[in-house]
Amino acid sequence: MIIGRLIGWVCIAIAFMVLGRDLLQFLNTGELHFILLGELWYNLFPEGLNLAQAVVQRYLFPSLWDPVILTVLLWPAWLDFFVPGLVLIILFRKRKNRKKR
Repeated sequence: MIIGRLIGWVCIAIAFMVLGRDLLQFLNTGELHFILLGELWYNLFPEGLNLAQAVVQRYLFPSLWDPVILTVLLWPAWLDFFVPGLVLIILFRKRKNRKKR
């Protein structure tokens, strides 16, 4: 339970860092541009994006890459981290002990 919440909080923290980067870039340039997940991935590890595409298309399910993963890679990066983080925090929240009947 605690590991799920911890991963969720880490995802939320990454989302805020990426959003902060986008807002700082907006203050510097005056143009609001949210970095896409694919763009962020390419900036951090360019070979990894091509490797992931090759592995998914060759060894997993070829049609999974184009409609599903590609769509997620084209979303803003902060959103790609925020939503799963929020879902993990909600799923692994502390629950009150229910009284036994």
